[in-house]
Amino acid sequence: MKKFNIRKVLDGLTAVSSSSSSASPQTGNKENDIIQETLQSEHFQLCKTVRHGFPYQPSAMAFDPVQKILAIGTQSGALRLFGRAGVECYCQHESGSAVIQLQFLINEGALVSVLADDSVHLWNLRQKIPAVLHSLKFSRERITFCHLPFQSKWLYIGTERGNIHIVNVESFTLSGYVIMWNKAIELSSKTHPGPVVHISDNPMDEGKLLIGFECGFVVLWDLKSKKADYRYTYDEAIHSVAWHHEGKQFVCSHSDGTLTTWNVRSPAKPAQIITPHGKQPKDGKKPEPCKPILKVEYKTARAGEAFMILSGGLSYDTVGRRACLTVMHGKSTAVLEMDYPIVDFLALCETPYPNDFQEPYAVVVLLEKDLVVIDLAQPGYPSFESPYPLSIHESPVTCCEYFADCPTELIPALYSVGSRQKRQGYSKKEWPISGGNWGQGAQSYPEIIITGHADGSVKFWDASALMLQVLYKLKTVKVFEKARNKEEKPSTDIVEEDPFAIQSLSWCPESRVLCVAGVSAHVLVYWFSKQEITTEEVQLLEVRMQPELNEVDSPDAGGEQASAVSTPGASSSPQTSDPQKHPSTSSNNSSDGLRDNVPCLRVRNTPLKQSPGYQVELVIQLVWVSGEPPQQITSLAVNSAYGLVAFGNSNGLAVVDYLQKTLLINVGTAELYGSSDPHQRQPRSPRKARQPSGDNLQSKSCMSGLSNFYSESVKKLRSSYLSLCDVNDGSLGSEDRCKSPTSDARDNSFSRSRSSSVTSIDKESREVISSLHFCDCLSRKSEVAAVTSLWVGTSLGTMLAISLNVPSTPEQRMQQTVGISFCGSVVRLKGGIQRMALLDSTGSLQPPAYEGWYDPNAPEEEKEKTRKRRPASPPSTQENQDSHYAVICSEKQAKVVALPSQNCVFEHNITENSFVLRADVVVMPAGICIACFCANGHIMTLSLPSLRPLLDVNYLPLTDMRIARTFCFSNQGQALYLTSPTEIQRLTYSQETCDNLQEMLGELFTPVETPEAPNRGFFKGLFGGGAQSLDREDLFGELAAGKASRSLAQHIPGPGSMEGMKGAASGVVGELARARIALDERGQKLGELEERTAAMMASADSFSKHAHDVMLKYKDKKWYQL
Repeated sequence: MKKFNIRKVLDGLTAVSSSSSSASPQTGNKENDIIQETLQSEHFQLCKTVRHGFPYQPSAMAFDPVQKILAIGTQSGALRLFGRAGVECYCQHESGSAVIQLQFLINEGALVSVLADDSVHLWNLRQKIPAVLHSLKFSRERITFCHLPFQSKWLYIGTERGNIHIVNVESFTLSGYVIMWNKAIELSSKTHPGPVVHISDNPMDEGKLLIGFECGFVVLWDLKSKKADYRYTYDEAIHSVAWHHEGKQFVCSHSDGTLTTWNVRSPAKPAQIITPHGKQPKDGKKPEPCKPILKVEYKTARAGEAFMILSGGLSYDTVGRRACLTVMHGKSTAVLEMDYPIVDFLALCETPYPNDFQEPYAVVVLLEKDLVVIDLAQPGYPSFESPYPLSIHESPVTCCEYFADCPTELIPALYSVGSRQKRQGYSKKEWPISGGNWGQGAQSYPEIIITGHADGSVKFWDASALMLQVLYKLKTVKVFEKARNKEEKPSTDIVEEDPFAIQSLSWCPESRVLCVAGVSAHVLVYWFSKQEITTEEVQLLEVRMQPELNEVDSPDAGGEQASAVSTPGASSSPQTSDPQKHPSTSSNNSSDGLRDNVPCLRVRNTPLKQSPGYQVELVIQLVWVSGEPPQQITSLAVNSAYGLVAFGNSNGLAVVDYLQKTLLINVGTAELYGSSDPHQRQPRSPRKARQPSGDNLQSKSCMSGLSNFYSESVKKLRSSYLSLCDVNDGSLGSEDRCKSPTSDARDNSFSRSRSSSVTSIDKESREVISSLHFCDCLSRKSEVAAVTSLWVGTSLGTMLAISLNVPSTPEQRMQQTVGISFCGSVVRLKGGIQRMALLDSTGSLQPPAYEGWYDPNAPEEEKEKTRKRRPASPPSTQENQDSHYAVICSEKQAKVVALPSQNCVFEHNITENSFVLRADVVVMPAGICIACFCANGHIMTLSLPSLRPLLDVNYLPLTDMRIARTFCFSNQGQALYLTSPTEIQRLTYSQETCDNLQEMLGELFTPVETPEAPNRGFFKGLFGGGAQSLDREDLFGELAAGKASRSLAQHIPGPGSMEGMKGAASGVVGELARARIALDERGQKLGELEERTAAMMASADSFSKHAHDVMLKYKDKKWYQL
């Protein structure tokens, strides 16, 4: 583990001057003496914990039938191992090359991986975090296929040149025994047979090796005599080969969609040729060719017909048909359609022995974006319900939030409503991949992850104890009318696709109030209820946020608004009053033909049946203004104690009372300052009139979709990192640029090409609302009692305050209007404001007030029992004395400001050359701190309130917008981000969690007895039937085969190998360790020899007994009586 570097600690205080006040060193020292900080650098360490989700771009798969562990390799060199629910493991090859094949050492706790860079690796799975024991790098030949027989230590490796090399998997050294392609085919073919595409030994005779070449040539090679016994020729290319368990037949799949069945002793022609999906002509001619059958498996059952399972082979006239898996059982053929292309499949069988009846019971199908397990034992072949969290990418993730240490009753409540959403029709059997054991986790607090998706869905996940399980799925799209086709699509959309995508969310765990902001400039407020209701009319509130063409002087909109909302008791902004019951269904045009007062989406005007769970309470939509589409929402906050939701964008700020369904504030950003605006605001250039359709609308779609979807800091990230990213050269066409915001979610890297609209947005210096925070505090210098406040952070680094006069009793709250008063600027920082928080006089975090959860659909008596507002303890102060502190973190620096004096007592410059992408004030077991993730990949923590640097690790060189959008911190030292479009990576920055990580992780390998070998029977043993064993050591060992060429492959000891330990050891200790290892190996071999001797003695005793019985039976009989 890389040690973190402690940045230098601030000595004393730095005198800070701001526009309104200054902090003196004396004040800072006094505060530092009063508040004792408990967090130290020793409490922090950064490490990855677990990775959840579907392996991104899978390329290979293997299964251990005894341990019941599944391994999946990817195109980026990653390995994901799965056991029972909650047992997962992730590891990575250093080279990052694609995994082309995986082979388990069955029941040995080891795995062989073959990579596209022609390297072979041996992984040790007997430890919680697997490590590479050995590696072998081929330099002269490309690897195309490998095969490891059951209970063998010799790995066969086929190459592109058609040769086969043999590797000892214990020492990872090459044998001198090589099967050359020209010896295998001899004079039967005049051309090169192509790469090796298949290797397997005869199930009944380990000394016979079946080799398949790409051109259609198959050879049965005798390992002892070093020559070919039989050669089989077919005029179509081979993709795969499968044996019958008796070793007398094998099946080949070909590129023309045919299956050929061969009798081992009849190489002249196939015993059978079938085209499973080919149309059979009536005149007896050859069937029409089909697509290649990429893989075939031939599995036998003791009590029924054999299974023939294959992928591909469909007819060419099935254009547009999805990928299929075909299961042929006796005379029946089932074609199972898959949602995505098939990467690989494996039949799961009862026995690991290839020479016994296989008894297949399931098929694991690895798709490009899913994992499906099919039950072969039930009619109709139903699939098993997956216990893994593989549906994260069901729709692209657009935002993510992490809540650690939340109320304990939340997870059971979400699970109870989510369990009703489960699909039906799954197999009733238990999940067959059931290996491994759970870890003994010390973490006991509940953790919840919420993901927002491109299709408008929101998913809640139980993330406790390093596991992940979906709890509940909310579909926000149900609130809106969905266009059935492109013609019905409303012309007011500001994104071309995914108009319901979730952009940000705000959740109060205690009250369970959820607020969601979408990419089409809409906000949804949800309440949690355990009862089903039918909402006759969805409540809609349309908000007209006026784009100001001149930010210095806007008398028509600005002055009127300011006077309306500044007076306590004002009901709402004059722009929008009461909520509408139905949305506008037709475009409202102003006198010059421009769109006006039209929302981007249509809210449904029919009754809405809402199941138990989250139920919509209010829909808020921003509308078009004089031909200008609404700007997307950049910040969002909800507070259940006050019944308010606030949101902002580049046009200004709006605050909505979701209890009374009224708009309280709707002002431009400049009006928040009042007369003390410090910025020199220049008039914006007037825009051309927008027409209802055409290129202008498409250009605006680009602007909204590609730029406003991200925060201001992420926009800067796009521009600052363009020079570092070497992706596709050339500029994109307008069709490629004008995509939905989720087009970036589907990409893996930054785009070099940027639309002109994004460039113009970046150059524009409009002040955007970047952060919001509700609290009870002293926002004015003259205040002595805390009042309800809304803090507003802007992209220009200003924190402003608004006082809210919220009626105290529930009756008054529903009848009286919330009063508003602007307090002006509190403090200014460099860079846009990212996070704000409140500390009390002891330096403890003061969370916002909240209202305890109650069921909104329950009877009034039950509501009153449970409905209690739990306010934060209001700070009080004496005259000229500060009682609490505001913590503000921006893209460049952090400040702690004493309130109500507004003196800056601590200041820290976080970064000079980069900027903060995400910042959170988090609670650790030993105190509180600020956690920051910067665009240069650094993760930092700062103590509170003194802002001492405690951790600074260069963790993740950022090259991906997805990481910037989804990275988030949580309490107890937890964090996560979307590391690929399908996977969530969790990490911790807590030393305590890092120390306990080994105990918390699950175990992959568990001691299991290998099943007994199939009984050969007396007569088979007597007359030479049954499986023939082979002492491969006599054939492939150095004494018999000699040494392999050193230039062919290079052996590389892995970090977990014995060679690595031997190299680290020295002197007597090293010699003793080597001697102990040698003794262990010798003891193991002696034990195996003893077992073999005992088996031979038992066989001899059995033979002797049978011979004696035969002798007694015929002892006194004459020859003519026999």
